Amino acid sequence: MNAHDIAQYAMQKLQETGAQQYACQAHTSAKREFNVDGGKFSLLRTTIDNQLDLTLIKDQKRGKILINAFNQEAVDEAVRDCLAAAEGSAADPAWELVPGAQRKFILGAPDGDMDQLFARTQEMLAAIGQEYPKVMVEQMIVAHQRSEGIYLNNLGASYETVEGLYEAQVMFSGHDGDRSSSFNFAAVVTDQLDKPFLDQGSMRQNLADAEKQIDTVATEGKFVGAVVFTPDCAGDVLGELLGNFVGDGVILDGTSPWKDKLGEQVADPRITLSAAPRHPGIVCGERYVSDGYLSEDYDIIREGKLNQFMLSGYVANKTGKKRAPNSSDSLVMQPGDQTLKELLSGIERGLLVSRFSGGSPASNGDFSGIAKNSFLIEHGQITSAVSETMISGNLAEMVNHLRGISRETVRNGYSLLPWFAVDGITISGK
Repeated sequence: MNAHDIAQYAMQKLQETGAQQYACQAHTSAKREFNVDGGKFSLLRTTIDNQLDLTLIKDQKRGKILINAFNQEAVDEAVRDCLAAAEGSAADPAWELVPGAQRKFILGAPDGDMDQLFARTQEMLAAIGQEYPKVMVEQMIVAHQRSEGIYLNNLGASYETVEGLYEAQVMFSGHDGDRSSSFNFAAVVTDQLDKPFLDQGSMRQNLADAEKQIDTVATEGKFVGAVVFTPDCAGDVLGELLGNFVGDGVILDGTSPWKDKLGEQVADPRITLSAAPRHPGIVCGERYVSDGYLSEDYDIIREGKLNQFMLSGYVANKTGKKRAPNSSDSLVMQPGDQTLKELLSGIERGLLVSRFSGGSPASNGDFSGIAKNSFLIEHGQITSAVSETMISGNLAEMVNHLRGISRETVRNGYSLLPWFAVDGITISGK
């Protein structure tokens, strides 16, 4: 059975449970990919994935089941399990689905051009070998994925999606004789093949950095200085900030330091950060949420003020706060008015951080970890690649100690982010 037929059948069986509200989401995808190992093509394969997500709410009790089989017997069993899960749970009036619209979305490139994709893959391998001779491509995965989905609930929501995207992921390191850099990574997702993969996202920058990181120096001493986060690293750092201050868990349990700061200044006025899956810079972003409503872009932080918590409908109902207009993490940050060169020029001593490895921040936003694939900044210039360097600080203080945001941004299909620099970070070497 196809996604449409299995969804219709599932809705019929859910209705028979006597649930007051119910929904199903059927999704199927076909991924055709090339694998490259050690610089040589090693695999060509197609993988098929089916998923059926069932939800029902009966007497204010919720059940939810996810299966990967598209046949009537599997659906019958899943509906029984979903009902049992609901009946075994506690009643909670915060659970609800919402009336929706009827829409069909065709996104990206549903019909992929595999010949051109193969040519782009060969082109990238050759260009890396020619332009970055000290880089070893340890693995490359290049693929086209076509996805079809349907969402239905008994309150009138009906959404269909047909989408297609190309993705390229490269894992690599720099080598020169017995010396080597640490592992590095770059990835892009796009809906067209009009330009080389190397010219997208942070591909070229990360490859060039890998060659420079073959030789590193250990940072001397411990000092408080400036840190510039690259767009790749910025996404991770901002994700930690949002999870710690505005996400479901911390708002529900009341541990967020920002829980009572809606509409107040929580960051530098130059910071506007959005969850924007419909932004033209985001490839095949979210179009609807599993509760039944259409996704809309929104500002989480607008000119430094907390504009919106990132709350699901359930947590919004539990807390009395407004639900977020989407459930995505497609982050878009407003660029600044300085070039990256200008941003660096005023830093006497600090770090350019491309990758950060650390544990979960404390509830108050304190964080620490190792700066990887990173460089020392001295007197406004990027100098040595560094090793054995830790950074620590506080996320809330960080966004209030902003030095600046770059005019340049990086679009990788997942996000659209600039470089940004902050003061007050503790940098510790040996």
